[in-house]
Amino acid sequence: MKRQKTLAALLAVLLLVAAVLGGCGKNSGKGANGTKVILNEVAHSIFYAPMYVAIEEGYFSEEKIDLELVTGYGADKTMTALLTGEADIGFMGSEASIYTYLQGAQDYAINFAQLTQRAGNFLVSRKPIDDFKWDMLKGSYVLGGRKGGMPQMVFEYILKMNRINPDTDLNIDTSIDFGSTAAAFAGAKEGEAGYADFTVEFEPHATSLEAQGEGYIVASLGTDSGYVPYTAFCARKSYFAEHQDVLLGFTKALQKGMDYVASHSADEIAAVIQKQFPETDLETITTIVSRYKNQDTWKSDLVFTEDSFKLLENILMEAGELEKYVPYEDLVDNTFSEKVKN
Repeated sequence: MKRQKTLAALLAVLLLVAAVLGGCGKNSGKGANGTKVILNEVAHSIFYAPMYVAIEEGYFSEEKIDLELVTGYGADKTMTALLTGEADIGFMGSEASIYTYLQGAQDYAINFAQLTQRAGNFLVSRKPIDDFKWDMLKGSYVLGGRKGGMPQMVFEYILKMNRINPDTDLNIDTSIDFGSTAAAFAGAKEGEAGYADFTVEFEPHATSLEAQGEGYIVASLGTDSGYVPYTAFCARKSYFAEHQDVLLGFTKALQKGMDYVASHSADEIAAVIQKQFPETDLETITTIVSRYKNQDTWKSDLVFTEDSFKLLENILMEAGELEKYVPYEDLVDNTFSEKVKN
């Protein structure tokens, strides 16, 4: 329960800030190519390839949307930007919308499009393992994710499915900031404090660790956890009511991106999104896209089903981050995703 109290305190502060600044954020208006929309993404990752395809192929411009993409570097920060009006649309794990709803937010976030249906992170080992089994983590030291966030909760979900107790069977370090675990893993020397046996990494960090000889990918959390509603797009209830045409156009553009990745090869997808990742070479991008494509990471449509939402809530319950279920119909609206699906 300690985790829940800590999270509740954090969200109480977040909601206070939102109440104070709610009218002080940026407002949507006319941009150079249409209606200005500020999208805050939780991270900038090849994991979200369909969205970047939609950007690079001009699908948002076709819908008269002048999109500004901002990276929040964490669901808490992305949700704060959304609730304070600094962003029009948020893209993150939907657990954040559940937390803020339960904390009493009046202008809470409504999820309207689900992008990914599997986890996008990988377990990286310090040493190569030819025949990895999850019980090999018993007694180990692992760099994990933020408590209450989807990466960490899915990791714990897999551990429990394999009869491993996350609290007693291994040491999971959740103190390192999002995006910094790969550097911490590579920088630690054997015998030093913080020298981990495993780390849980998103791309391109997982592949980079392998390329540098600092680690070895031994398992995909996306494959081993099964289908999980990992990331979705959401907007404040007020924005949802006042900008239906914008949200419909936004969802149309996203669906075109989904259709593209479903009908094109990893090489073609990588070539389109390369501009989004100038620090990563095309071969690495292609490898990562292929890995995600092969494990069925992206949905064919953007509909966020009730079964998926209930699965998410069950994962939150298992992680000790949720005490009661919240109404699906309050936090999910598939009006636009149903209209644009093929």
